[in-house]
Amino acid sequence: MNAETSQPPVVVLDLDGTLVDSVYQHVSAWNAAFHDVGLHVSAVRIHEAIGMGGDRLVAHVAGDPAESAVGEDVRKLHDDYFRSHLRTVCALDGAAELVEALATQGHRLVLASSSESDLVDDLLELVDVRRHLAAIVTGSDDAATKPAPDMVRLAVERAGGGQAVVVGDAVWDVLSAEAAGASCIGLRSGGVPAERLTSAGASAVYDGPRDLLERLDDSPLRSH
Repeated sequence: MNAETSQPPVVVLDLDGTLVDSVYQHVSAWNAAFHDVGLHVSAVRIHEAIGMGGDRLVAHVAGDPAESAVGEDVRKLHDDYFRSHLRTVCALDGAAELVEALATQGHRLVLASSSESDLVDDLLELVDVRRHLAAIVTGSDDAATKPAPDMVRLAVERAGGGQAVVVGDAVWDVLSAEAAGASCIGLRSGGVPAERLTSAGASAVYDGPRDLLERLDDSPLRSH
């Protein structure tokens, strides 16, 4: 076995719903933002879209005419509402320990989040993992957001290249990983059922960071 194949894969970590418990605050913020511009979009529809880039979400849940008319307004309102909820956002149980365990096993770790860089910075304050990250890719980078493969590819490139495994909680993470030629481990901590993650192509699904950590030796990220 050569050095390249024996090297542990790059682990591309999502943030919302994967490391921090923020998905439902995002749903609430988008719901309020749409309400403010006179649109009603169901919370279920919004929840299903969490994880894709905000630049895509408005058109996805409310249509292209809504994006053209009020897209920028809705995104600004969402950000304002979400920041007002930040005090209720916490790290997910086991998130920091999982990242530390993966770093100890020799994985190169990189974060890839569709959120803008300033919001990613605020959320990373809630979970003690930054020192383990080789790089951070955000919606502020010049890369198409999830479910496009660009953010995953850029993350892997910034980590030095090689095989990669994405860890995320949304269907969009799974689709982004697949398009980038990477496998994806799904976490249910963002509220997406295991069946949806599996049918989208996740190689394995765990309840959340703690569950993956406790079953790491039997997971696709087990050390060899």
